[in-house]
Amino acid sequence: MYGEFVKEIRMKKEISLREFCKQAEMDASNWSKIERGLLAPLQDEDKLKNIARVLGIKIGSDTWKEMRDLANIDAGIIPDDIRSDAEILKALPMFFRTIRSDKPTAEELDKLIDMIKKED
Repeated sequence: MYGEFVKEIRMKKEISLREFCKQAEMDASNWSKIERGLLAPLQDEDKLKNIARVLGIKIGSDTWKEMRDLANIDAGIIPDDIRSDAEILKALPMFFRTIRSDKPTAEELDKLIDMIKKED
């Protein structure tokens, strides 16, 4: 997902793989593997910001947030902002079961509804 996301933006900007890697100071062979999903995405914040800079993605924008989230997802990492929130962490098992179509308990649904209401 991450590699496809970045590649799509790179292609829209008409930046070749080699030029992108030159500007981002990365190895073209390894980056090609990331774009094809054969290697896990980079996780270093400075490297991600450099990639965003090369692609013209504003740090803090929705596109930036999506790019970071996709990098985390593809690497199998729960983002720091999620891990640091104890209430969200408690709800994750129920969330995972729900999206897998496993029926949550009434108590779990009530907790989720309460959490959603707090977010508003």
